[in-house]
Amino acid sequence: MSMADQECGLDVALAVMGGKWKPLILYHLQHGPRRFGDLKRLVSGISEKVLIQQLRDLQAAGVLVRQDYKEVPPRVDYSVTPFGMTLVQALMPLCHWGTQNRSEVAGLLGVHSLRASATA
Repeated sequence: MSMADQECGLDVALAVMGGKWKPLILYHLQHGPRRFGDLKRLVSGISEKVLIQQLRDLQAAGVLVRQDYKEVPPRVDYSVTPFGMTLVQALMPLCHWGTQNRSEVAGLLGVHSLRASATA
């Protein structure tokens, strides 16, 4: 079966935003541009190397744009493209589900407290 024959596009969505960090990065960019340092602080637990790679991947997928202001000291920010906003909108029901079920999932998985980084 070819990719075009599949009815479910989850493979396509996961190819763009799959992984632990990309959905959180998109969540924090949905309301406007953010600088690298802001994202590093908001997406707690991510290393600089991984954040850089995730931002590059999202940029290559047309989901983010990187604005370099060509200033000294350097000033760069990241923002979601209109195409990327369609993905953010698709992720929001998952965000709401996670918020509503945080305690139950934590109990089922034996996790003392699930990080609430997406609610910051």
